Amino acid sequence: MRPQDILLPVPAGLCCKPGGFHIDPVRPVERAVITHGHSDHARPGHGAVLATQETLDMMRLRYGENFAASTQAIAYGEEIRLGDVSVKFHPAGHVLGSAQIAVTCKDTCIVASGDYKDATDPTCVPFEVVPCDVFITEATFGLPVFRHGNAADEVKKLLASVALFPERAHLVGAYSLGKAQRVIALLRQAGYDAPIYLHGAMEAITHYYQSRGVALGELRDVKGMKKADLAGTITLAPPSATSDIWTRRFPDPVTAFASGWMRVRARARQRGIELPLVISDHADWDGLTATIEATGANEVWVTHGQEDALVHWCKTKGLAARPLDLVGYGDEDENETLPADEAEA
Repeated sequence: MRPQDILLPVPAGLCCKPGGFHIDPVRPVERAVITHGHSDHARPGHGAVLATQETLDMMRLRYGENFAASTQAIAYGEEIRLGDVSVKFHPAGHVLGSAQIAVTCKDTCIVASGDYKDATDPTCVPFEVVPCDVFITEATFGLPVFRHGNAADEVKKLLASVALFPERAHLVGAYSLGKAQRVIALLRQAGYDAPIYLHGAMEAITHYYQSRGVALGELRDVKGMKKADLAGTITLAPPSATSDIWTRRFPDPVTAFASGWMRVRARARQRGIELPLVISDHADWDGLTATIEATGANEVWVTHGQEDALVHWCKTKGLAARPLDLVGYGDEDENETLPADEAEA
């Protein structure tokens, strides 16, 4: 069976006609299969939603109890039949509950990776290579310039700055799902055992991580703290908050941002970031190319990101490759809007 008869890009997203569902649809559909909880992949308003328990819980936290007409949880390694295809979820290593979705019809297997990383992350199940005929890969950092390095070394830079400026507060901009919790876990692994402070918008998801057994140490709400008492502390906040009047509550804050985009120094300067931390929850160039080779796929579809460079690389390796041209996916939650009371708090 031809791969394009199994999965096809349509305006609502990636459509599986033989299975009667869409993967990470950007518009409300009758049946959605969701890779992970970031808002550019997991939207409310669908009829039925199939996802890992963690992704369903994340959607519930963000959108309320009635985010979909019905839901079904699926575990990693579990296989279910939808229409004429079988669907199996595998760890993507992106955030808690994130999954790659293997869709098999007759003798053809297509793996939709969603977002993924092959780097170590203490807060989620490690990425698993899934052999397949067609691999659908993201390309957020699909250029050779993007080599993220070791996240633990970036955290050492943060701790060195905290030691150097004990009279200043450190504000770390991080996406509220996945990145914030990973930074906290990396700080704990580096031996930092002081309380870590959270912007109010971070609390629900971070406490959910703890409820799922992710050890994050002592966390405190920054709201209500005296300015002087925040000297020498570390606070995690959504990226949008670090350039907001909200920062006035901190003594001479050092503004950091944890993102793969911090590899581009001009981007850090543009945002007024004093301490760029190259910590990404997406595969870098080496991770993308190594994963493509490891799957054994002879055809690669590239989506949301630097598609052209990765398509070209695939073709130099003798693989059939094309951009998928899906729209509606991007840098998750970078521009998330804060509730008025949090923006002003």
